[in-house]
Amino acid sequence: MARKLRLEYAGATYHVINRGNYRQNVFEAKGAAEAFERVLGEACERFGWQVHAYVIMRNHFHLAVETPEPNLSEGMKWLQGTWANRFNRYRGLVGRPFQGRYKALHVEPGAALAQVANYIHLNPVRAKVVEVDKLGEFRWSSYWWFPQRKERPAWLCAETVLAEAGGLGDSPAGWRKYGEYLGFLDEAEPTKRNERYGKLSRGWALGSAEFKQSLIADLKQRGAQIERATLHGETEEDWRELREAAWEARLRELAAAAKVDLARLGPRKSEPAKVRLAAALRAEAAVSNGWLCARLGMGTPASVSQFVRRWLADAANAESAARLRAAVSKVKI
Repeated sequence: MARKLRLEYAGATYHVINRGNYRQNVFEAKGAAEAFERVLGEACERFGWQVHAYVIMRNHFHLAVETPEPNLSEGMKWLQGTWANRFNRYRGLVGRPFQGRYKALHVEPGAALAQVANYIHLNPVRAKVVEVDKLGEFRWSSYWWFPQRKERPAWLCAETVLAEAGGLGDSPAGWRKYGEYLGFLDEAEPTKRNERYGKLSRGWALGSAEFKQSLIADLKQRGAQIERATLHGETEEDWRELREAAWEARLRELAAAAKVDLARLGPRKSEPAKVRLAAALRAEAAVSNGWLCARLGMGTPASVSQFVRRWLADAANAESAARLRAAVSKVKI
């Protein structure tokens, strides 16, 4: 069995998603969304969470949540379990209302987190529940609460969305401008909208390459065997992206050990530095030839195999073999 991974640490932020079992409209029943919002508030108070955005739709929910303590799993278990128990008890039902374990994507604080929050706030517009100019009237969303500064729950955090929308103030004027900003986002590049927004619900981490590499490094430092692992709530795409991020991290380590500048590799497909790195990486990880040929510019997957095979044949020479072992052993996984 592949080991399930989730990296939890103080100050982590996540995009959390779950759906009704068999995509049922679990929040359509009277009082269901209100009860979930109430339990979410209780969870935030119990676990110290800060929520940067949330929305409760008919058959799913989204959260952009920050965990000052490493307790996402514990908190989500309590949140979903408490709401499900109340939901079932009130209606005399049994079974689980959600489709299974929630999905949680790591999110880099700052611009990436604001993107996720904007995506969450625009969810009712994408679902054609309301028009963008009426978005503030959609009740089950943090966007409904944010302009109500005095009544706003203490666990809602407005700073990120305001700062990343242009340094807006937490005032009626600031929230009007934020609403206009959401309208601009909804109208911008409509043909690419679904593709752009879809990326904010897929993968395993959202943010810069450096942010993802730092997560990989943290997982490895904690002893995670990424080649044999998957993510909680993962899809095939999530698993592939995690492995590719791990390959990228290892490639950079090997390049540094071999004193190879990845940004200055030449155009030649069989360039010795490329082949040496490919051979070193393949010697210790189940890296695909397709990824290697795309990342290093080595032509086709078949070319990678051919170049590496020839290089390893030459490695029968003691000097060549020594160089390979040195490149592999300088940095341990």
